[in-house]
Amino acid sequence: MILPISERAQRVKPSATLSVTARAAELRAAGKNVIGLGAGEPDFDTPQSIKDALCRAMDEGHTHYCHSLGLPELRRAISDYYQRTYAVAVDPDHIIITPGTSPAMLLLFAALLDPGDQVIISDPHYACYPNFIRFVEGEPVCIPVFEEDGFQFRPDAIRQKITARTQAIFINSPSNPTGNLLSAARMQEIAAMRPWIVSDEIYHGLVYEGQEHSILEYTDKAFVLNGFSKLYAMTGLRLGYLIAPKPFVRPIQKLHQNFFISANSMIQRAGIAALTQAGADVARMKAVYNDRRKFMLARLKALGFGITVEPTGAFYVFANARHLSNNSYELAFDILAKAHVGVTPGIDFGQNGEGYLRFSYANSMENIAEGMDRLEAYLRREK
Repeated sequence: MILPISERAQRVKPSATLSVTARAAELRAAGKNVIGLGAGEPDFDTPQSIKDALCRAMDEGHTHYCHSLGLPELRRAISDYYQRTYAVAVDPDHIIITPGTSPAMLLLFAALLDPGDQVIISDPHYACYPNFIRFVEGEPVCIPVFEEDGFQFRPDAIRQKITARTQAIFINSPSNPTGNLLSAARMQEIAAMRPWIVSDEIYHGLVYEGQEHSILEYTDKAFVLNGFSKLYAMTGLRLGYLIAPKPFVRPIQKLHQNFFISANSMIQRAGIAALTQAGADVARMKAVYNDRRKFMLARLKALGFGITVEPTGAFYVFANARHLSNNSYELAFDILAKAHVGVTPGIDFGQNGEGYLRFSYANSMENIAEGMDRLEAYLRREK
């Protein structure tokens, strides 16, 4: 029997990251002690002030639909945050609150792209970007970025790829998978180009050296994707938002009304608490992440992995492992099988990520140290 599965669904590629994660779960179920250094999720508990706000919201009856743009109080708090952090004025009526940042991305591309329209993305990139673009029948156009350049876009390379069908240039700084930042000068140069700019700012706040910049500092012809999952350790609460130019707000709102109705009312109350009460918790988590980052970088370099420009944001190290293998998928599974350490194969992030491994330091220092020890023993055995 041939199942009538849509071409649209079949175009969505499975995640190599989740394949490794699933195998790690099988090993754990079999009694193996697996150290997970692949997950892109904070290992910290959600700050207490946020949990308290969530419980109060439930007790106070905030369990019904709300405005499809989101609670006015939360949109104002986000506006205040961008003014305070980046000195940019964001109209709260240009903010759409969504049940996670991924729905915001889907709504954005559904409103921006017609079939055949192009979006320029870096290679490597967050694995889901091309899937969002293709799902609405757009075309991702990949531009290689390189280790020796800190995986930053080269503006001249972007210009060479812009066509009449190019609707947007997609940037992500700090980046998943690399942890590197796009410099202010390059952001400014990219912002001056003709297409719309889409800026994924989900890892903003998790920067340990240097300074992250919002695209809104350089242009208002831009969309900003952001949310609460990473900075506030709220992944399971699913709360994101999109900042959009005025002409797009109503079209995106209509899509949101039809497909999602509104974001969760209770979680939005927790989002307000995150922005206004969780600053000390964020500072504490950042300090711990930075200690882990420095430790992991030192160990990976000592083990012979290539890291030309040290990452200074998010919680990832994208390490060159081509001296070990040019098949990162097989290498990741071999490390998992023999060392019981879970890492993410670089091929999941694009063809130019092949030969790299992504290590996450969203795990305890004890587990990171044990993982590095196991990796060292693995490399010694494989010589």
